Amino acid sequence: MDVTQQPTAGHTAVLLPGTGSDDHFVRAVFERPLATIGVRLVAPCPKPGPGLLTAHLAALDEAAADGPVLVGGISLGAHLAAEWAVRNPDRCAGLLLALPGWTGAPGEAPAAVAATHGAADVRARGVEAALETAVAGVAPWLAEELTRAWTGYGAALADSMLAAARHAAPTAEELARLDVAAGVATCLDDPVHPTEVARRWAGALPRAALATTRLDIVGADREALGRAAVLGLLRARSGQTSRPD
Repeated sequence: MDVTQQPTAGHTAVLLPGTGSDDHFVRAVFERPLATIGVRLVAPCPKPGPGLLTAHLAALDEAAADGPVLVGGISLGAHLAAEWAVRNPDRCAGLLLALPGWTGAPGEAPAAVAATHGAADVRARGVEAALETAVAGVAPWLAEELTRAWTGYGAALADSMLAAARHAAPTAEELARLDVAAGVATCLDDPVHPTEVARRWAGALPRAALATTRLDIVGADREALGRAAVLGLLRARSGQTSRPD
């Protein structure tokens, strides 16, 4: 099957944001790439606080109440979607997994360490001061994304970040049980979400394909990350599994 075909037409994709991120970014990344293959995007709004992860998982349950859905997300969102799919294999129609941050326990994974330090700074100095430090020296597009999302989380930002940083991602053994097509996307220049983690996920998943982009490209075109994940999904559905871009 050619990757230009639309094997997912008619499906809904429910995609979750990363730590300290929001549904606005999810839509900017995925909405149009999914529309090109006939898939409707649902991007649940985060419910900040210590119950953030539970609320995200409940959103997946609600979306799949009437039948299987594609699930996935970015960073933490990818972790939670894969976790949900392990528990609900009959309700998962496929996976779109962008920028996974770790496998199994977070340990000293860069994304977990960054979230832990960020939470401590927010608690010590408040969101505004912590945000000023977080955006210092980063690319303007990333500063814009962080400013909007962190401000939206408000006083619940620290609890949200800690909940994410302490939560285990699926293990390689759990990923190996997910016998659905999966697109895994990575940015080759992202030190917080190492490409090696994405490769490990793509290798563990039985029917996955890896596609790559770069943060400097995403900065100019948010949809580049979504296109990479969708391309991975289409390749996986066509049997081109575990194949780096």
